[in-house]
This record gives sequence, C-alpha cells and structure tokens, in this order.
Amino acid sequence: MDLPHLPLHDGTSIPQLGLGTYKVSDQDAQQVVAAALELGYRHIDTAQMYGNEAGVGRALRESGVPREELYVTTKLDNPNHEPARARRSLEESLTKLGLDRVDLFLIHWPLPSRDDYVTAWRALVSFVEEGLVTSAGVSNFQPDHLDRVVAETGVVPVVNQVEVHPFFINEAVRAANARHGVVTEAWSPIARGAVSRSEPIVEIADRLGRTPAQVTLRWHLQRGDVIFPKTTHPSGCGRTPRSWTSS
Repeated sequence: MDLPHLPLHDGTSIPQLGLGTYKVSDQDAQQVVAAALELGYRHIDTAQMYGNEAGVGRALRESGVPREELYVTTKLDNPNHEPARARRSLEESLTKLGLDRVDLFLIHWPLPSRDDYVTAWRALVSFVEEGLVTSAGVSNFQPDHLDRVVAETGVVPVVNQVEVHPFFINEAVRAANARHGVVTEAWSPIARGAVSRSEPIVEIADRLGRTPAQVTLRWHLQRGDVIFPKTTHPSGCGRTPRSWTSS
C-alpha cells in the first residue's frame, strides 16, 4: 500500500493515514496493531494516557516491519509537563515501545489553567535536540495556545492534533495551524461513526458506491488532514486502507 506523506516544516514527512489506538486496551493493542501493520499501516498513534504503549510495542517488535518504515507517535500525559517528569515519562514510553526514539511526540493537552504548556513545549524541543524525538508537536491546542508557544520559544510545532469531522470542522484552529505552517491531524475523523447516520453523506456514498466512512476520510485527505481511523477489532482495520486510495 502506497500511503501519501505530507511534508512537515522541520524537513521530515508524516504518513497521512495512521491507526489511532484511543480506548484500545493494552491487552488488545498488540493484536489490533499487528493486524493493521499486516494490512499496510505504517503510522501508529498512541499516548501515555491510553495505557497501551507496551501492547503497541510488542506488535512493533514482532511485526518484522523495518524500523525505517514505521512512524510512531506518542503523547505526553497531563501530570508530566514539568521537564524532569516529561523526560522520565518519555524514557518510560520508549522502553514500553521498544524504541530508541519516537518519530513524533506531542503535548496531549495544553491545560491552560495550570499555565505550564510553554514549559512543557521547551522540554519537547530539547528532546528533539537530543535525538530522543524526531519531531515535536501539540494536541488539542487552541489558536491562542499555539500563538503563545511560538511567540515565547520561537519554535513552531510540526502538527496540532485536534478534533475535526464534518459535524465539527474546527476551522479557527485549522486556520491558525495553516498560518504557522502546522499540519492538522484530525482525531475522531468519522465522528465516532456518526457519519453513517448522516443523510447527505449517505447519499453521496451511495452515489459513489462507497461507504460513508470512506467518503468522509477522502474529504479529510483532500483537505490535507492527517487522519486516524480507529477500531478495537482487527477485522475492522482492513476495509479503509485497502479502498480509500480509489474512493
């Protein structure tokens, strides 16, 4: 499967299609990720908060897929924004994943009430400089959060992973991302399956001979979003990656 990549402003690139692992248990993660890798996925998105990095790591190690073909993202959990804790948590994530670096490390939430996301961002920048992380980005950042980290550090995140789907297009955040040269990653791209109950999307899908999910994922891809279709069942990994390229 020839997956498209999007360029990032740090000179790297990111596969536009990835497998999300939110709410996949650590016990199930190995089987689900292994099935996805067998089908052709190479971009796996996990997080410290998900509690499944070890299961993801087992699948990566046993897959036989060369490391240079994999793109692995994990995210800094909310209690770990302080630099020393951020470092310890990253080291723990690397151990669980069985990697010496992650391709992308994100601040999971800005938590503005704590006012420590700029400090956390500086820590992530240092991890890139040390080679523990290839690229650094953010997640769930609003335009003012993004503007602030750029203004105070001079370093622009490569991505901002936020909720985007046809019922919540989140254009203010996407516009802020574009203004800074930040790629938008869309979590919940098919609105937890709600697109299958949308009459306009169903009508388009029927006309094209596709599923509502396929139509919606194509909409994201043509807009330039990185997307994470997600399933807790290995059999659910198959349909989208084999068919979205022609939808």
